[in-house]
Amino acid sequence: MKILPIEKVKQGDLYTIENEPVSDIDLMERSAKACCKWITRHVNKTLSIKIFCGMGNNGGDGLAIARMLVNKKYKVDVFVLRFTAKMSPSCQINYDRLFNIPNVRIYDLTEEDELPEIDGEDIVIDAILGSGLSKPVKGFIADVIGQMNKNNAIVIAIDVPTGLYCDQSNHTNHGAIVEADFTLTFQFPKTGFVFAENIKYVGLWEVLPIGILDDFIDSVIVDKYYIERKDCRYIFRRRGKFAHKGTFGHALLISGGYGKMGAAVLASKACLRSGTGLLTTHIPVKGYEIMQTAVPEAMVSVDASGEIFSEAIDPLKYNAIGIGPGIGMEEDTQKAFKLLIQNAHVPLLIDADAINILGENKTWLSFIPQNSIFTPHPKEFERLIGKFTNDFERNQLQKEFSVKYHAYVVLKGAHTAITCPDNSCYFNSSGNPGMATGGSGDVLTGVILGLLAQHYLPKEACILAVYVHGLAGDLAAKKIGMDALIAGDIINNLGKAFKKL
Repeated sequence: MKILPIEKVKQGDLYTIENEPVSDIDLMERSAKACCKWITRHVNKTLSIKIFCGMGNNGGDGLAIARMLVNKKYKVDVFVLRFTAKMSPSCQINYDRLFNIPNVRIYDLTEEDELPEIDGEDIVIDAILGSGLSKPVKGFIADVIGQMNKNNAIVIAIDVPTGLYCDQSNHTNHGAIVEADFTLTFQFPKTGFVFAENIKYVGLWEVLPIGILDDFIDSVIVDKYYIERKDCRYIFRRRGKFAHKGTFGHALLISGGYGKMGAAVLASKACLRSGTGLLTTHIPVKGYEIMQTAVPEAMVSVDASGEIFSEAIDPLKYNAIGIGPGIGMEEDTQKAFKLLIQNAHVPLLIDADAINILGENKTWLSFIPQNSIFTPHPKEFERLIGKFTNDFERNQLQKEFSVKYHAYVVLKGAHTAITCPDNSCYFNSSGNPGMATGGSGDVLTGVILGLLAQHYLPKEACILAVYVHGLAGDLAAKKIGMDALIAGDIINNLGKAFKKL
């Protein structure tokens, strides 16, 4: 799914109005119906609903939603914020339609009026400003937002929480912003929704289709995408009848160290569960019996050192090479990693301590094979590229890194972000907070490596692995909950996740 900047979202509305054709008021009616359908599925009729509407089209959405909810016998109070002299034409039409319904409760609010009381049991719907924001929200509207935010009522934002910048950071937004529990957005995700800095404003969000024409969606050029299951179905390959283990490649995983053999075990198991034909895991001597016992399906290459990765490896017989989980940062390990960089004939999958080593030896980055994949968590990424002040800046730096080094960066976290050498960025839709546990990243490394060995292109491997990894975590959470989830549970559900494709 494409993620559009607000300017192009507006272009999509106009294109649909002109080419379907459909009137602005009828497109607004579609949007309101989609919201009303969601609200009636989730909100009990015994609860009181308070809808705050502005004077533009977002307010028109709110007025139309109010009319539909009243017709479904919900208890609705509507507050129209009179912060300007004139409503937009479609907003005025919906105001008149609502006003003409008998016994409906509509209140006009001006800055001279006392703010309405909001009970903690109320459902509050924000339809004040929407996505057309050009400056911080101050004054009368800010006072209303403050009233909405200061209690425990559930808040549902329509399209965008009022006051939120969608295409730039809100760290420097000193105006008021609605703190929504749920955001019902139209047709496309907004960029700001996928960044942690905005979670307190956006809450849980859902994209509601409103019939924007496919011609526009297919043709509009963007650089950000939201990964869905259907995207992964296009990538995923079925196995042929006469395939054999050689068909699915030979992966090399350089992992583990004294006290960190768990990283090697987890990554190896995940790699094998992701379909590689053969796996060789290179480990220190002291990890030999652990690996042979814990992962008998993997072959083992033993380092000269008892406790660390310390020696050059001939990479030529491997289709894919991953390095990093649990290897540490000893001087001999750094030297061996440098030799691997110099001799590698395929793109490398670089994770964990291997990223930290590059953070201390940035001149080596220029020698990394093109199309290599980096899989940092935010602190590892910071060691690699330096400080950043907000999520938007971090994403821009991530894209610039991918372009400069012709590499893929998989920045792990909620909505894991994958940046590519062509300056595109893909945000993941699967996964849950239960996956914030030790070893989860090692599992992801194994999944990516297993796909690379099967000759998936690096971009394909990143997108498919990130989604399947998150989906396996979601399947695990359904069984045992988020609090008890561990990395091994993700591995145990990889098979079911692949089957869902």
